Amino acid sequence: MAILGIESSAHTLGVGIVENGKVIANEKEMYPIGNAGVIPAKAADLHAENCKTVLKRALSAAKLSMKDIDGIGYTKGPGMGPCLRIGQLMAVTLAKEFSLPIAAVNHAAGHIEVARQAAKFRDPLVLYVSGGNSQILGFIDDPFRHYHVYGETFDIGIGNMLDNFAREAKLNPAWGSSVAKLAEGGRYIKMPYTVVGMDFTFTGLLTDSIDKLKSNSGKDVAYSLQETSFAMLCEAIERALLLTKKKELLLCGGVAQSKRLNEMLRAMAKPHGTAVYTAPNEYNADNGAMIAVVAELMLKNGMKEDPEKCGVNQKYRIDSVKIGWQ
Repeated sequence: MAILGIESSAHTLGVGIVENGKVIANEKEMYPIGNAGVIPAKAADLHAENCKTVLKRALSAAKLSMKDIDGIGYTKGPGMGPCLRIGQLMAVTLAKEFSLPIAAVNHAAGHIEVARQAAKFRDPLVLYVSGGNSQILGFIDDPFRHYHVYGETFDIGIGNMLDNFAREAKLNPAWGSSVAKLAEGGRYIKMPYTVVGMDFTFTGLLTDSIDKLKSNSGKDVAYSLQETSFAMLCEAIERALLLTKKKELLLCGGVAQSKRLNEMLRAMAKPHGTAVYTAPNEYNADNGAMIAVVAELMLKNGMKEDPEKCGVNQKYRIDSVKIGWQ
């Protein structure tokens, strides 16, 4: 069974192919973020221009043709509306042309499942951190079978917070890895720290860090911003570990690529005897393979959509998704 997955929630157009659970292709093209961030309409235009090229590359890498594909999955949401729509249109067009079943995939479920399978974890607590999302999640085996949100950001995702700071600090590209590079060798400056139970907020921290750029070195501010925000996540996730008594911790999403966050989480988890796993960066960054992984599971369990009714949902929450395959 070969399933093609299309990811287009933000700056990346990704096409991945999975065959019986194994990733055999994972191609992408990215909107050039630079220091201006993502402009949704322009990113969508670029996705539209690259649809055929990325699809051809993925099929070539897998040594398959569209006639060998057994089903299609696409990112329904959450994400940027114009970008999501390109992936949806691409998936529906291919599904109709080749008479293929189609699955509408939640973006967060893609990040979680590709990492969970790589880790061979059964029932992990999940820290999902990306541009627009920051959540602590755990699977609940109730009649609905869903991921429960134990904690989340009250305002913006930690990735967006780091990207906004990077733009104010005139870093290029304006994203988290540039902040991490700037932070090397910095010293700590006290910053706002807001954790409420297992929830957290980042806008106050962002505002304070931007203000501190006026009178402190960028290196010190970047270091302090990173250490403070990551410490907030560690406090909240430790509380969730103690509450759920889970012994597996899965870190996924774009910000999971941070070496410093990984170091801090492992230091926190060690005294509790908790196993920690982070997927390879290829799968933490947005990609089509993670959508194909979930689409394969969904289609095997009869979770398919009518192509005529397929849509997008910019605020498609993971806790509203039935995890019918786990």
